[in-house]
Amino acid sequence: MALMITDECINCDVCEPECPNEAISPGDDIYVIDPDLCTECVGHYETSQCVEVCPVDCIPHDPDHVETKEELWEKYYILTGKK
Repeated sequence: MALMITDECINCDVCEPECPNEAISPGDDIYVIDPDLCTECVGHYETSQCVEVCPVDCIPHDPDHVETKEELWEKYYILTGKK
């Protein structure tokens, strides 16, 4: 499942540099996560780094982009060219 940033985001700027896939970017009002790039850090880290650093706990799973762990791994392979 990709992650999403809710409107509780305070634009603190700590999540964007933590994303190894560059899936996080500034939106109109809050940061946003591109679900096509988000692997929940699968392949890079044991835990989702943006969730770890978020001071307001505003990064839940995105119910509109449900993915299995296997699908996240496949996305990681496609994005990185690694297998």
